[in-house]
Amino acid sequence: MNLPPLHRATSLGLLAALGLGGVAGCSPADSAPRTAEVRKSAPDVSPAPSGTASATSASTSTSTDIGWIQLMTPMNQQAVKLLTLAAERAAEPRVRAFADRLRTGHEAELNRLRPLLTRMGLPLTDVHAGHDMPGMVTEQNLEAAHAAEGPALDRLVLARIRDHLRQSAQVSRSEITAGGRADARELARALVTAREGFLAELERLPGAVRALG
Repeated sequence: MNLPPLHRATSLGLLAALGLGGVAGCSPADSAPRTAEVRKSAPDVSPAPSGTASATSASTSTSTDIGWIQLMTPMNQQAVKLLTLAAERAAEPRVRAFADRLRTGHEAELNRLRPLLTRMGLPLTDVHAGHDMPGMVTEQNLEAAHAAEGPALDRLVLARIRDHLRQSAQVSRSEITAGGRADARELARALVTAREGFLAELERLPGAVRALG
């Protein structure tokens, strides 16, 4: 399925705003006009009347909202694949238990992200497929995990999931501060809180010091 140009541009525009350039297959020369398109295409937001809680209603989607959800959804989907493997095969019982709980949390988030995509009129397809996105668990990561065993698998999982948690928290903080939808910002806040807790726990797991440096 071909992605509408605006949806692709908004996702890349958010990444550019966060300083997350270097997407494979997207040169710096390509990103500038796309970012400009986002700025022109994003809906106008009128200031909220005095005393209102938000400048925009839950139904108003900005380029930040679109970019955030079109990145967070596949990030969670890919992480769930690695976490499923780790919950079954990690050598350390505490790593298996951690992976199982984190997978459950990510699946619950996907149950909120996907309906939000639908409410925003966006496709459920992964618009970043084929690109090496920061923090994304890649197919190469999954292949390496399937081939690894014992402590080597644990170290791979801890390193990749740490990157995923950090990056998805960073992107979600941008949504909190710059997003236009109240429902998207609320979900982003929940994601950041969850990731901060899991990051603190991950760094205390057996093998974390060696895996994370």
